[in-house]
Amino acid sequence: MPFVGDVEPLVSEPKGFAPEQMLKCEVCLRANPPTRTSCFYCAAQLKVTEASASLQRPTLRKLETWEQGFNVIFLPGETAQLTEEILLEAATLLRLDQNALRAIFETNAPLPLARAANNEEAALIERKLSEMGLSAFVISDEDLMADATWQKRARAFEFTESELVAYGGGGGETWRVAWDDVTLIVLGRLFTRQIEVEERRSRKTESEILDAREMMTDEAVMDIHTTQKELSLRISSQSFDFSCLGERKSLVTVENFSRLVEVVQERANRAAYDDSFNRVRRALAFVWPPEQRTEARGWNRSHPGRVSTEAVTTSDNEMQLTRYSCLRRHFKLNQTEL
Repeated sequence: MPFVGDVEPLVSEPKGFAPEQMLKCEVCLRANPPTRTSCFYCAAQLKVTEASASLQRPTLRKLETWEQGFNVIFLPGETAQLTEEILLEAATLLRLDQNALRAIFETNAPLPLARAANNEEAALIERKLSEMGLSAFVISDEDLMADATWQKRARAFEFTESELVAYGGGGGETWRVAWDDVTLIVLGRLFTRQIEVEERRSRKTESEILDAREMMTDEAVMDIHTTQKELSLRISSQSFDFSCLGERKSLVTVENFSRLVEVVQERANRAAYDDSFNRVRRALAFVWPPEQRTEARGWNRSHPGRVSTEAVTTSDNEMQLTRYSCLRRHFKLNQTEL
C-alpha cells in the first residue's frame, strides 16, 4: 500500500498554464490563457503562436440579436465514419450536448454546428473539425444574407404564360419573375408563441400573478428564390389573397396554400423543391434557436394602492426559417448538391 506522500492528490479544477504559455494581448497588454482566441479583458484578437495553435478552443458566446455572426456549416457528404470518440470530442469543442450533435449528424443534411462572433473563431472550429475527419465550411451572416433585406413579402399573385407577377401589400410594389428564372421553392412553417402575464407587486419575495394567457400560431410559409440575387419572394398563408387560384380556390386556407404550391411547381417546372425544414427544424434549434423578446406594457392601477404590471413574451422561429431558406438558396446559387 503506497504512502500518503506518494499518492497524487485529487484535483478539483484543471491545472493552470505556466507563465511562458500565456498570451499577451497586444492591445491591453494583459495575459490570457493560450486556449483563447480573443482577449478576455478587451475582446481584441490574440496573436496565434505555434505553441498555442494546438491548445486554442473557441469561446462560442451567445450572440445578441443585432450581431452579425459566422456560421460553421456541416457537410455530411464528405464526412469520415463517425465514432463515439469523435462525437464526444466534437461535442466538447462545439459546446453542444452529445445527443444534440448526434441528432444534427443523423439528419444527413447541411446544418449549422456553431455560430461564432468572428471569422477567426469560426475558422478555428473548421480546422479542429477537419482534424477529426468532419467536413464543414464557414459562411458569414452577411454572405448568407440572413437579414433578408432582399426578401419581398408577396400578398397576391397573377399568373401569365411566361411570368409570375407578385404584388406587395397595400397597393405597393410589383415584381415580375419569368417562370424559367425561378430556381428554388422552399417550404416551411412559422411558429409563434405569445405569453401575457399580469402581476401585482407585493412586499413578498415574489410578485403575485393575477392573470396569464398563452397563444400559439402555426403558419405555412413558401419562399420562392430566383436567379436575381436581390429578389426572393415570401408567401405567408395567413396574409395572402388566393384569388389567383380562380376556380381552384377553396374556403379553407390550408387547402388553398397546398394548391398554390402545386400551381407554382407546375409552372416553374425547372425549379428545385425543398420541404426539408420541418424534418430538420429541431436539429436547427441547437445553433439557430427561436428568438424571444419581452415587452412591458406599463402599469395598471385597479384600486388605490393596487398596482399591477403587464408583460408580453413572444418567441418565434422566423429568423431560423429565414436562415435555413438562405442556406438552401446559397447551395443552389453555387450549384452545390448535397
